[in-house]
Amino acid sequence: MTGKRVTNPAGSSNSLRGDVLRVLGALKVATADQIQRISAPHLNHRHIDKKTPSEQKTARTAAHNGALADMRKHNQSETGGATATGDRLRNLTLKGLEAASHELRRPVTEMGSTARGAGSSGGSHPMAVNETVIAMLRPKPDMAKLADDPAEVRAAAQAVVDAPGGIGTIASYWTEVPLPATGTWNAPGKGGAQADLVLTAPQDKMPLLFIEVDNCHMTAEELALKLEKYARFFRRTTKDTDGKERPMWRTRWTAPETWSGDSSYPPVLLVFNREGQRDPIRTAQRLAELTRHLWEGEWYEGGFHEYDGKIPIIATSLPKLREHGPHGPVFIRFGRRAPQSLWEAVGNPRREAAEARSRDEVRRALEERQAEQRRVAVEQATKKAAEREAQRPVCTGCGVRFTDDRWETASTRDWGRPTDSHPGLCDGCKQWAVVDESQPAGKQEHHEPVSRGGESYEFRRYPRRPVCVECGTQFTDERWEAVERVGWSSSQEANASLCEHCDQRHEADMRQAWPDQHRRQEQGPEAEPEQVVPEQKTGLWFSRRT
Repeated sequence: MTGKRVTNPAGSSNSLRGDVLRVLGALKVATADQIQRISAPHLNHRHIDKKTPSEQKTARTAAHNGALADMRKHNQSETGGATATGDRLRNLTLKGLEAASHELRRPVTEMGSTARGAGSSGGSHPMAVNETVIAMLRPKPDMAKLADDPAEVRAAAQAVVDAPGGIGTIASYWTEVPLPATGTWNAPGKGGAQADLVLTAPQDKMPLLFIEVDNCHMTAEELALKLEKYARFFRRTTKDTDGKERPMWRTRWTAPETWSGDSSYPPVLLVFNREGQRDPIRTAQRLAELTRHLWEGEWYEGGFHEYDGKIPIIATSLPKLREHGPHGPVFIRFGRRAPQSLWEAVGNPRREAAEARSRDEVRRALEERQAEQRRVAVEQATKKAAEREAQRPVCTGCGVRFTDDRWETASTRDWGRPTDSHPGLCDGCKQWAVVDESQPAGKQEHHEPVSRGGESYEFRRYPRRPVCVECGTQFTDERWEAVERVGWSSSQEANASLCEHCDQRHEADMRQAWPDQHRRQEQGPEAEPEQVVPEQKTGLWFSRRT
């Protein structure tokens, strides 16, 4: 054999070996079945033609068993015992951990131990931890890889795809993580704890979650002691790279300052897997009483508890977690009665609802205040406009109110004196006043403008019924109409200040005093005056040349 067969006799591909490295790098020890269920869930629905579940399991795990055989040849993996059901336990060597650090993009110093010897006693606890990861992940099959499979296979896989999903990927989980109360991360001192699982999945709104798995072998007092170590670790502070004191756990993991409004510690999830003789329900009840000082919040009148400086402790069972996943209402937080989803149990829904109501009240109050301010502004603007209109000047000639432009022009002053020649007149009256002033003395007439809506100005001599300057009699309507209009195209009356009777008498007197002039006016402007020839005088005058 040559080529790849010599390098990898089992015929495994790079992608299969990468699956093994990622799963074992995160879980430390696992079976080929667990590796396949996490990395290639579409194989769960194949090989339905096999007669027994054992044959189906052998067929669907054959590819990953081949990858493990090739990796064992390269000294990257090894067999570390067997489970109670006879499945071989696999773990990585130091060389395998180094390769897995590249697959998981983690520093080698954070990869943990090789877990050698973890399966010497059957590895019941590591297997329960792995099953917890699978229940939290709920891996979805790739339907593209089942395109050529029978319809019943695709239907079964599609049902899994349509079910509620899980949290994170295999790279989101860390196992056997030290929580040093003393010492350092790489060299923890005494008094600290070791977390079974740490989940970091901010993409699924679960930035940090510590998980403890119990096979019902530990007493409530033993679990309480471990939670006390958690609290001690959470309270520990250290100097960060900027020289400021921060909680030690924040130097490794990123999490929000508050959890649903509470400045609480990261949550801890307890998963009970009933393999031992202890009742998980009684254990959880006793544990809640022993750790009350760690998780109990302070009641507020707003209808919620505040959990500043407390640890949210949540409990569930592995069978319920397998069935419903993290989205199911199978999580009970210490201090609460009703089961909730994981996100509700970790958070503080009552506080969120109270704060939402408070925000709504503040928003409504702000909108009402803004509406009142707008109403007051409109009233003030209306009042100011009315006051301005009351102050608007009135033309002393015709009684018409000034326009804004005319008002501004007439109000302009220089050294305390108006710059406008006629500040008391509107534009129309000012025009006539300028015209009258330009005429010779004694021939000036006063004209007053009258505005008729959108029409142009028409000038009037007498805005009120005139009185004859000769006899004092008021003008008749016909006489008033005849002398009234003096616009740009209308003709002017010669004696506009006299009534009709006085005008006729004045005309008669003028004819008597100037008969020739009136005769020429009657004949018209084309009539030429008669030439007057002087009479020649007769006499004895002779030319000197005759």
